[in-house]
Amino acid sequence: MDLHVCYGTFGTAERHPCKKACEALTDAGHQPKVVKTGGCYHTDRLWSGRRKIKRLTGNYEVPTLFLDDGTIIDGTQSIVAWAAEHPAALGH
Repeated sequence: MDLHVCYGTFGTAERHPCKKACEALTDAGHQPKVVKTGGCYHTDRLWSGRRKIKRLTGNYEVPTLFLDDGTIIDGTQSIVAWAAEHPAALGH
C-alpha cells in the first residue's frame, strides 16, 4: 500500500492530517510506503504528484491511500476509518 502525503508525516496527528492517516495505519499494523507529493497552499497544481492525485480522485488533496488491489481511499477520516476496520494480519 502507498500513502500519498504532502511533504511528509511530521508534527502531531492532531495538527497534521497526513501524520494522522499514517499513524492510524501503523497503529493498525500496516506498513505503508509513504510517497511525498509536495504542494500546499494553492500550489498543488504545480506538483506532478498532486496532479496524479487529482486525476485519480478528482481533487488535489492528500492524504490518499492506494491499496495493493487498486482501491483508493481518499482523505484523512476515510483512511483512519479504513485502518480501524482493517487491521493488518499478524505477521504481515
